Amino acid sequence: MPERKPIESWLTDMDGVLTHEGVPIPGADEFLRRLRESGKPFLVLTNNSIYTPRDLHARLARMGLDVPVANIWTSALATARFLDEQRPGGTAYVIGEAGLTTALHDIGYVLTDAEPDYVVLGETRTYSFEALTRAIRLINDGARFIATNPDHTGPSAEGALPATGSVAALITKATGKDPYFVGKPNPLMMRAGLNAIGAHSETSAMIGDRMDTDVQAGLEAGMETFLVLTGLTSPEEIDRFPFRPSRVVDSIADLIPLVGPDA
Repeated sequence: MPERKPIESWLTDMDGVLTHEGVPIPGADEFLRRLRESGKPFLVLTNNSIYTPRDLHARLARMGLDVPVANIWTSALATARFLDEQRPGGTAYVIGEAGLTTALHDIGYVLTDAEPDYVVLGETRTYSFEALTRAIRLINDGARFIATNPDHTGPSAEGALPATGSVAALITKATGKDPYFVGKPNPLMMRAGLNAIGAHSETSAMIGDRMDTDVQAGLEAGMETFLVLTGLTSPEEIDRFPFRPSRVVDSIADLIPLVGPDA
């Protein structure tokens, strides 16, 4: 196996890596501090499309984690960039929250239910039967189906919540049309994020807590991959996958020395 180049930029998932149910994971603050002081490009990623980067910056700050707005990359931003490249100035019927609608407005998209180019499905805690019905009819009438991410469930303090992938499956069942998922594990999200910070995959690393999204996405984008055991994947589950991360560690704290020495 060829030796990889030194890591010059870092991408890390948020839930399960830096935070868990609204609480910082030990070592996350120090890891982020060393990244900021090192000057190395980095991104905090999330498949959750509910919040804007500014919202997430504020939420993380309340937990004591300092992540600049420019260093936050969401599936909503990746979806907007993808649509802007595919059909600039297009139209979309959107099911989602401010993170997604703001990202689409920022690229000049018009949000409408009148013959849209796309139906775009994102995360929300208030899925409406009326909105889903409208989405199904628009797709049947020819709108292209896009979804921000394939996650079937999302975390909450009360337990698992149905997420975008589950709702997309409902729409697919009703229309016979599969969506194009932009978020992890699609390497498109990773490459777009790397481009946003001027980084290159051969000198970048991805940290995540899920084999089926984080590790797979990093692997397919050509990055070094680290799996932390503070989230959804247990050690027993790793061997069930036909691929492996570059390294498995207990938590983000174990990766602090790789960023660089303390200032």
